[in-house]
Amino acid sequence: MKRNKKIEAVPYVEINRYAGMWYEIGRYSNWHQKGTSNVSAEYIPRDGYLEVIKRYIKSNKNKKIKGKAFIIPDSSNAKLKIQFHWPLKKDYWIIDLDENYQWAVISNSLQTSLWILYRHPTICNEVLRPIVYRLVNRGFDLAKVHWTKQQDKTEK
Repeated sequence: MKRNKKIEAVPYVEINRYAGMWYEIGRYSNWHQKGTSNVSAEYIPRDGYLEVIKRYIKSNKNKKIKGKAFIIPDSSNAKLKIQFHWPLKKDYWIIDLDENYQWAVISNSLQTSLWILYRHPTICNEVLRPIVYRLVNRGFDLAKVHWTKQQDKTEK
C-alpha cells in the first residue's frame, strides 16, 4: 500500500498524562522484538527526558530493558527520540492519541515503524476499530501488523 502523505505527529502531548504504563497491542514486526509477548513500557518523567522501562517475555523468560526518550524541541512534546542502546536513537512520534490518554499510536516520519499502545493489556474491538481505520486511511499496511500476545494480569 502506498503512503498517502508525510506522516504528522499530534498537535500536543501533555507529558505527565502520557507518563505511566502502556501495553503493546500491535506493532510492525522488527528484529529487536522478534519472539516477544506480553510487551509493556513504563514512561517516567525525569529532568529533561522520560525514563523508559520496557518489559516483555522472550523464550519463556521475563526480560527488561531500560532506555530514555528525549523530547525534540519545538515539537509540542509529540516527537521524541528514543534510545535503548547508546548511541542509537530512533524517531518516536505520537501520531494518534486518545483525548483521555487511554491509547496512543507511535510511528516515525517514514511510516516504517508502528506501535499501537493501550493502558490495559487487552483492547476491545469497539476501541481498536476506529484506530485501525485511521491507520489504513493514512497509508499504513495492516498486513504488516503483528498483534501482540498479552496476558491480562487481572485475569486468573
